[in-house]
Amino acid sequence: MRVLALDGIDERGLNILREAGLEVTAQGKMNEEELKDAIRDYDALIVRSATRVTAAAINAAKRLKIIGRAGVGTDNIDVGAATERGIVVVNAPEGNTVAAAEHTMAMMLALARNIPQANAALKQGIWEKKKYVGVELRGKTLGIVGLGKIGREVARRARGMEMKVMAYDPYVDPEQAARLEVELASLEDLLKNADFVTVHLPLTKETKHLLGREELALLKPGARVLNVARGGIIDEEALYEALKSGHLAGAALDVFEEEPLKKSPLLELDNVIVTPHLGASTEEAQVAVAVEVAHDIVRCLRGEPVLNAVNIPVVRGHVAEVLRPYLQLAEKLGGFLAQLMESPIIAAEICYNGELAQYDLAPLTSSFLKGLLRPLLADAVNYVNAPLVAKKRGIRIREKKSREMEYFANLISVKVEGRRESHRLAGTVNQSGEPRVVNLDGYSVDASPSGHMLVVPHIDRPRIVGPVAMVIGDHKINIAGMQVGRQEIGGEAVMLISVDNEVPREALQAIRRVDGVLDVRYIHL
Repeated sequence: MRVLALDGIDERGLNILREAGLEVTAQGKMNEEELKDAIRDYDALIVRSATRVTAAAINAAKRLKIIGRAGVGTDNIDVGAATERGIVVVNAPEGNTVAAAEHTMAMMLALARNIPQANAALKQGIWEKKKYVGVELRGKTLGIVGLGKIGREVARRARGMEMKVMAYDPYVDPEQAARLEVELASLEDLLKNADFVTVHLPLTKETKHLLGREELALLKPGARVLNVARGGIIDEEALYEALKSGHLAGAALDVFEEEPLKKSPLLELDNVIVTPHLGASTEEAQVAVAVEVAHDIVRCLRGEPVLNAVNIPVVRGHVAEVLRPYLQLAEKLGGFLAQLMESPIIAAEICYNGELAQYDLAPLTSSFLKGLLRPLLADAVNYVNAPLVAKKRGIRIREKKSREMEYFANLISVKVEGRRESHRLAGTVNQSGEPRVVNLDGYSVDASPSGHMLVVPHIDRPRIVGPVAMVIGDHKINIAGMQVGRQEIGGEAVMLISVDNEVPREALQAIRRVDGVLDVRYIHL
């Protein structure tokens, strides 16, 4: 079998492939046309971040079984196209954790002490001390947005430098945060109190521009921000304005909305430190991610289960045909509930009713947990590690089965609990093989869990549905479908609305102001 390795994969990873008897071709970056021509007769492909693995390239492959990403993020791979072809996509979520955490600390120290600026001035023959007076980290408050693997490593190092650490992460159990000596807070409270803010999240629709104008305005005057995660989490235009105005003292950026960065007004500012996406660029990290992904390539080509599958849970034989649509349903239910929750998740229960109960349903539970955890963790969680990630985050998981079923051949019912709230969701697969949500928090509905959706709890009375629809229309958003569920006349009810486009924050605020509306949540699946 043949493996195509691009973007400069470390030799120690390639040697693992060769020792397994695989034929390895190593080359540099390829564009789409080059990859389409090259990939036709390979069984496996490994890339870093330079080569984009497009749908066209994937569809040109005749024998491809697995794509490996030597790193965490898979945004340069069309995972959907790979999934449609039955091609496994794996990543290496562990290898660059320490490298990224250490780069964050290096950037923070450089930002605090004006090291790059002083270095550049001195090399130009300018000896100037007063201009580059900095601040100490000791006693300062660090706000970490995203307390995953990298965020936790940053927290440990910051505590070692006698900083106070706050974190915003809805998926972290308070007891785990306490063991790290980290104070959990809302995003608003974190921004209002932090001297330094660092983000450690994947880039998703939920996290894009998470720190925009409104959020940056909450920071205290003289605060400093860092992004060593993904470009786009911080709105670069808003950041420029906050730095230019003097509201923020400085920023350190390793990642950008467009890479490679060629032109940006941020480069004109003296209080901005930049590096060219070096977070994972250590000798040790490059070896670690190459070795990690190489082992999964070997496992896959030998027909063994892989450890870091991003897209496909391992189910074989006739069971795969039975479970396949329910794998998708379970993941959708998890993603739906994750976006309904406002408080950290502490427990999840998943119940399988009907003919499904006769099978080993661990893959379905993993799919549900992947969907539940993915909105904030993205590529750091996959079908294989989802149960372990949930356990590490202190989420209690309970699974129940029953072959008894009254109204459906099969039903998956899930419940998620937080410290201040809980939500229930139930779904099935119809005769056409399409996932359907049939119950939301006790209200009967019938909707496809896909695309853009609004959940609108409200009081069951006239002149509510119309005004809500008017608000949506006023924002030039088309309604694709609407379900209204209620339990009694005049009591609480829920609208489940499918729309064609993303719903902006202003529209959500306007819906909340409609008399009789109790809340609104935007769901994107």
